[in-house]
Amino acid sequence: MPVKSKGKVFLVGAGPGDPGLLTVRGLQLLQRAEVVVYDRLVNPSLLRLAPPGAELVRRGNRREFTQERILELLVARAREGKTVVRLKGGDPYVFGRGAEEAEALALAKIDFEVVPGVSSVTAALNYAGIPLTHRDYSSSFTVFTGHSDSAGAKVALRYAQIAKIPGTKVVLMGTGNLEDWTRALVASGMPPETPVAVIQSGTLPGQRTVSGTLATIAKLAMERGIRPPAISIVGEVVALSEKLNWFGRRPLCGKRIVVTRAQEAAPPASISAPSFSDKLSELGADVLEIPAIKIAGPSRRQDIVDALLSLNSYDWLVFTSARGVTVFFDLFFKHFHDLRDLGGAKIAAVGPATAACLQTFHLQVDVMPGEFVGRKIAGAMAAHQSIENSKVCLLRAEVANPELPRALEEFGAIVDDVGLYQTLAETRAADGVVDHFLAHGADWLTFTSASTVEFFHRRFDLPKLRQKFPRMKIATIGPETSKSARALKIEPDVEALEHTTDGLLAALVAASGKR
Repeated sequence: MPVKSKGKVFLVGAGPGDPGLLTVRGLQLLQRAEVVVYDRLVNPSLLRLAPPGAELVRRGNRREFTQERILELLVARAREGKTVVRLKGGDPYVFGRGAEEAEALALAKIDFEVVPGVSSVTAALNYAGIPLTHRDYSSSFTVFTGHSDSAGAKVALRYAQIAKIPGTKVVLMGTGNLEDWTRALVASGMPPETPVAVIQSGTLPGQRTVSGTLATIAKLAMERGIRPPAISIVGEVVALSEKLNWFGRRPLCGKRIVVTRAQEAAPPASISAPSFSDKLSELGADVLEIPAIKIAGPSRRQDIVDALLSLNSYDWLVFTSARGVTVFFDLFFKHFHDLRDLGGAKIAAVGPATAACLQTFHLQVDVMPGEFVGRKIAGAMAAHQSIENSKVCLLRAEVANPELPRALEEFGAIVDDVGLYQTLAETRAADGVVDHFLAHGADWLTFTSASTVEFFHRRFDLPKLRQKFPRMKIATIGPETSKSARALKIEPDVEALEHTTDGLLAALVAASGKR
């Protein structure tokens, strides 16, 4: 009989909200998890890192999903021999009940490991421009919770002692009791004019900060509608927030932007190039990934086989996307073992990302047109060398704009239009993202192809969306995508000058009016 693998539970700190603050060890474990048990405050985008078949269990506000039930689940799945990741917001051992879960696992004789996470104690303050310590203001800090589940005198908060401790004070889970603990600190001797800041949704795009004093902060937070999750900071370092607040100065800060392109695969454990969504987030945008399309294998596989067997007969190979390059060479190396079998054809690439992907195979790109529309592409190839009677293999999606092959044929080329993959409608998105979008709308919808416009419209009815959210704007990657929007009687507000995702990013930044 095969030996059954021994299960193990990993208590992993997910960080305070920004998915970029997950540790490398946490990333590695999520990528091989068989079961992920996560809390309500964990950023749902982190779940994309788990393998497709992993069991995902969310601990929400359901009363029946008690802490005891969570512990039973962890033990049961580990005893089944599974790798279990218990994903907890912040750090497992900072007011996260991680120690209680570790104790229960130890009692059940279950192997476990604790993976520290970035705590909001440091992260939220950094993102709000408030240093925990500063040579001119504070040389120490104290962290305590604004409420306690225990009535025991052993762990009860002693405000008289806390008030006398010098330095910065950080209060977790204290928003609901803000008035109580601020009054308690004043009653215990702290000056009522002591600066206080409350940070809501720290490190997330919706981060908000309200500043006041011990005497005024409770009223100010209530007037501004501050809600949990939030963290409070007491001390002179609060005064540095306006000067050091890098987070709020980013050009797309406060802008909710919908990304409709096909969802990109989770990154490998090694450092990878940032995606379009990553770049938007780095510039401060609140990104909603609602992919309108997904990529599937070709329906006419024989067409690809025929093209592979005829490679030596082509004068040109034309790639229109990085995805097409990847799919083509995956198929190529299943049939051939030597790149020289590609033949002597010249290579045209549509866009710098496509060219960069080809260069990873050490292939020289002969033509990369400055504009990514059919006639310009064909014209650039003809300018490089006459394509009359040249045999051209056009490698792209199965259903694509007919303008490019038509333009090539007008220059006298003989074109084989080979579909490498299908572009299909996508109807899935991360948990709660679509509901949030339909309830609150967005500042921008971004479209990176005609198919994203078409399939997004099929799902949501773009004209009706514009009526519901009249301030929501449309940004397109280029003329072909804009043409699809205009077919729906929608005029794009922005069209990228450079027809790439970086060009679209630049257009959004320019439209924001910030550098």
